[in-house]
Amino acid sequence: MNRYKKELDAEILVEIKIILKQRPSYGYKRVTAMINKKRRANGLSNLNKKRILRIMQINGLTLKGSVARTNHKKTGKIITLHSNTRWCSDGFEIHCFNGEKVYVAFTLDCCDRECISYVASKDPLGAISIQDLMVQSVSERFSNTMKASRQIQFLSDRGSIYRAKETVQLGRQLGLKSCFTAAYSPQSNGMAEAFVNTIKRDYVYVNDCYNADTVIKMLASWIADYNNNAPHSGLGMKSPVEYINLTK
Repeated sequence: MNRYKKELDAEILVEIKIILKQRPSYGYKRVTAMINKKRRANGLSNLNKKRILRIMQINGLTLKGSVARTNHKKTGKIITLHSNTRWCSDGFEIHCFNGEKVYVAFTLDCCDRECISYVASKDPLGAISIQDLMVQSVSERFSNTMKASRQIQFLSDRGSIYRAKETVQLGRQLGLKSCFTAAYSPQSNGMAEAFVNTIKRDYVYVNDCYNADTVIKMLASWIADYNNNAPHSGLGMKSPVEYINLTK
């Protein structure tokens, strides 16, 4: 079936291909957000996402639909209406081409979705790593102070590194109230799980992760790009930093 074409479609296609070369895991919605961000900066009007979809479909640039299904029951609402009300944290592993692993833990704001801070190591993380993460996160969000200006829930799974007495006590001193998901229910921290999936899909799987040192070096730029540029459906297709700046 022949699809209609509009004036300037060829120029838009060039922009789409530039974005997909850098971000091959992006679908049409996020491609649209990236194009419109650049157009707004240049004083141009936004393009309709249906137009971007049509151009991508004609040129075979759309992603295959996911067939994954989840059957777990929802266990609660993680998202908050205001920043610095609840943070969630989790850890994950990145497998390198040479067999090494990088162990990562992070803090994510449950409103604006910014990755506030992270720790990474070639060795499995311990309780001291989470304590460092807590200190870094509070310092990042509250201008290098050692205590949050309000009590913040610190949500994590029930892993021993999060439940350690010293970790909980330090969190309390920093203004963080340790909270834990239900036992045998990792999906109840779905926001953290979604962040892990995003990092792996959009960054890990499309880069050459030769060894642990290489990954640790790249991780900082991945997190910065996620915070500053990656469109998020839950934020109206804005990046976390864009959303924060709009809600200040």
